Order: sequence, then C-alpha cells, then structure tokens
Amino acid sequence: MGSVTDVNQYDDSLLIKSLKEAVIAGFITFLMAAILIGVKSEIAIGGIELKYRWGALFAAAGIAAAGRFVLSYLFWGRDTKVGDYLDKGLNGLSGATSGMGKIIPIALLALAILLPFLLMQAVPAQARYYLDIATVVLIYVMLGWGLNIVVGLAGLLDLGYVAFYAVGAYSYALLATTFGLSFWICLPLAGILAGFWGVILGFPVLRLRGDYLAIVTLAFGEIIRVVLLNWYEVTGGPDGISRIPRPSFFGLADFKRGDSGFAALFDIPYSPMHRIIFLYFLILALALLTNWITNRLRRLPLGRAWEALREDEIACRSLGINTTNTKLSAFAIGAMFGGIAGSFFATRQGFISPESFTFIESAIILAIVVLGGLGSQIGVVVAAIVLIGGTEIFRNLEEYRMLVFGLGMVLVMIWKPRGLVSTRIPSVFLKERKAVSADLVAQGEGH
Repeated sequence: MGSVTDVNQYDDSLLIKSLKEAVIAGFITFLMAAILIGVKSEIAIGGIELKYRWGALFAAAGIAAAGRFVLSYLFWGRDTKVGDYLDKGLNGLSGATSGMGKIIPIALLALAILLPFLLMQAVPAQARYYLDIATVVLIYVMLGWGLNIVVGLAGLLDLGYVAFYAVGAYSYALLATTFGLSFWICLPLAGILAGFWGVILGFPVLRLRGDYLAIVTLAFGEIIRVVLLNWYEVTGGPDGISRIPRPSFFGLADFKRGDSGFAALFDIPYSPMHRIIFLYFLILALALLTNWITNRLRRLPLGRAWEALREDEIACRSLGINTTNTKLSAFAIGAMFGGIAGSFFATRQGFISPESFTFIESAIILAIVVLGGLGSQIGVVVAAIVLIGGTEIFRNLEEYRMLVFGLGMVLVMIWKPRGLVSTRIPSVFLKERKAVSADLVAQGEGH
C-alpha cells in the first residue's frame, strides 16, 4: 500500500507541475507571438492597415501549452523517452532486425518503382506535380548520399558542397550548348570535372579540422558562386544559361511529337508525361547507383580508412594510413556524385543561374545528412523526404512554413541528436552482422 500511495502522490505532483509549466509556456508563447502571428499588415486604399488575428494567436498559445503538458507529464517527468519510440520505428530501416531490415528496403524500392504508375491511376490530374516533387526529393537524396561520404564517413565538415553541384550543372550546360554533346556524354564528364574540383578543394584543407575546415569549404562555395555570377562571357552571369538540351531516350529518340519521337518508337500515343516519368526513373537509377557504389566503398580498405579518419585522425596516422590520399579521395568521390546530380538538375530545368546554388542549398543538404544520421544511407532518404517533401506540403501555409520547418529541426535535435536513424551496421563484424546503437558511443566521438 505504501508503494501505491507513493506512486499516486508522485503522479499528482507531476500533474500539477506539468500544468504549471503548460500555463507558463502558453503565456510566453502568447506574448512572443502577439506581433508575429496576432498582427498582420495588409495593403489597403491609401496605405497599410493592420489586421488582428486573435483566433490564430490563441490557437498558437493553446498548442504550445498542450505540447508542453504532454512533454512534461508523459516524457520528461518519466524514464520513457521519445527517442526510444522513434528507434523502434526506424531500427527496421537501418537493418537492426534481420527480417525487417531486408523487407523494408525492398518495399521502399518497389514503391519508388511503382510510384509513377500509382499516381497516374490515383490522381491523374496531379500526377505531374507529385512526380516533380518526387524527382526533386531524389535529387537531394543523391546529394545527401554524396555529402555523406565527406561528412558522415570521413568526418570532414563541408559547408560548400553546393559548389560541386554548381560545377556539374554548368559543365553540362556549357558542353551541351557550346559543343552540342549529348546528355549521356556530358553526364560522366560533369562528374569527372566536379571530382577534379573536389581534389582542388582538398589540397588547401589537408591540415585543417573542425571549424577551420568548415570556414574554408564555405569560402570555396562562395568563390564558385561569385565566379559564376561575374564571368559573364562564359557563364552568362546573373542571366544564366538557357535552352539547355533535354536528355533523349538513350540516344534512340527524343520526347517530342513526330515520327522520330519516343511515342512513335514504341508505337504508343504521345503524352507529355513520358519525359517526366523518364526523368524520374533516371534520377532514381542515378541515386541507386550512388548508394550501391558508396556501400561497396565502405567495405573496401578505402572506406575503412574514411571511418578511421572520422574517429581519430592522429590514431589514423599512427596506423600508417595516408591521410592526404584519404581526404582527397573523400572530397573527389563526394564531389563527383554532386556534379552528376548537378548535370541532371540542369537538363531537367533547362535553365540554370547562380541563384540556384546559394549557401542555403549547402545548408539544406548538410541538414539532410545530419538529421538523417551521420553515416546512415537510409537516414538520408528519410530526412530528404521530410525536409524537401514536407516543405512542399507546407508551402500553402505561407509564413508558417519556415516556422514549422525550424520547429521540426529543433525537435529532432532535442530527441534524436545523432539523427533519425542512429544505429549503425559496422563494415567489419565478428561472426554476426548486427546494428550497434549510437548510445554505446559518446556523442560527437564516433558513429
């Protein structure tokens, strides 16, 4: 009886404490959101008038109070953690369990392959819109997997990854428009040129670590953007490059009307969706190729050298590993995948300009890698779907969209500081291949 009484008293005190914290949180939210949400300026005849939105203001305060109560009473005041529930739901994605670890990736791949046909049947009027969103998500998945080599595997903080994205896009645009080369020739060339620039970036940063490395890579990204903006004779400056050729169906036919088009080649009715579906499957194939190459490299001595470099560079040198070649290879291979993604972006858009390659793009790609879980391939996919796809879904919320985006990032940083998929499957294992929880490693000292 005594233990039951103690538990009831504990619950009552926790309930009262949680209610107090909820009221305080709601009051603070009301004060802070009074100007941001409660008042909105609108253009009226003769000037600007203020519109008061008391309903939205009280709703925001109520949501904050309810959220604080749930957190204080159900999670923060008890031993249960939200991260535990998230781990249970995502462990299957990371391969923590043998059965689910095999079924879920296969199911996701099957869904990705069947997605265009499912959309054509379910929402034919909006199929193109959703396919465009899926294509953009896959572009960022490929960029995330490329940056994951540099940041997640090698442990080198790169804030200028968008520079390689830009090099690949402009390489394809210039080669295609100037020399008339096809997409299938320009695609590997763009990747090679981006990898070359990755080596160029790697040389100055061989002795740098941490914040200093981040500053240099950030400067490199800005240098590339400024060069593209001012070298008007070659890059077109702020006007960009337009009329970039579209890819053909493996050189056999173009996606256009007529006897030489894709529809005529297969004797089917012409549809503008043919090119959209082809671009979707093209970036899906490129992303899967990136994932396959990355996983193969992780099992090679080069991949193990990356992970050793990430854990401790001094110990890595003491083992006789050439850290210079290791860093250069990480920058080059990661940049190559970024350049290939950039060439696809250029041919999909048909127009590129320096405005598409600002620092915010590097920040988004880095956020995908970090929030997904450093070194986790499936985590990058989950984070890209949430950040890119979720941003498109919340686009109609106007000024609240970035507020929800920032709130989601804060929640992930609080509950899942090591990323959405925090478990790791080591490249080298003894007898049994199993995932290792990130809780066994101090935060910031390995993954």
